[in-house]
Amino acid sequence: MGTSIKQHWENIYSSRQEDQLSWFQEHALTSLALIRQTRAAHDAAILDVGGGASVLADDLLHAGYCNLTVLDLSLAALRKSQARLGAQAQQVRWLAADIAEADLAENSLDIWHDRAVFHFLTEAHERGRYLAQALKALKPHGFLIIAVFAEDGPLQCSGLDIQRFSLEQLQAFFAPPDFALLQSMKETHMTPAGKAQNFQYAVFQKRAS
Repeated sequence: MGTSIKQHWENIYSSRQEDQLSWFQEHALTSLALIRQTRAAHDAAILDVGGGASVLADDLLHAGYCNLTVLDLSLAALRKSQARLGAQAQQVRWLAADIAEADLAENSLDIWHDRAVFHFLTEAHERGRYLAQALKALKPHGFLIIAVFAEDGPLQCSGLDIQRFSLEQLQAFFAPPDFALLQSMKETHMTPAGKAQNFQYAVFQKRAS
């Protein structure tokens, strides 16, 4: 993503409170449940992609997980979460980076979590780079948990076009031959403004090479 996209998100997070953002959740209940269902240990290495101002880190820390990295393109978003967590922010690694270019160690992650980043990648080459990063960073048998606007979800978010996905489209992109689909679900998220947004969730497991 270019500098203009980064500045777009810096402006979004600098000008609005977290509870004014359309993707705001008081608690990341679905994501937390899916992470728990992997039965990963509490010291499992978890990356939250685009988790800048998300409360998932709060919920994971409260649940006893202790090896967390939050990555976001926006430094302003990360600072909001750091301020919210206070002293607990020291228990999380914070990475201001574009996921396509982030320096992720090979076979370093047990869980890759992404709620609402992948659907902003509207170009095939962007999605290809994303997949390459996930394949590099995840350990064999590691988990990829992804949530995107469903095929009946919105066409835009925060003034940007998005790519909607059905479960079949997600499975066609991620599964062969690199990942196996473990489970999926749809969820209707209500924005702070009271609008319904349909999300498609999918949990994949990286196959052993």
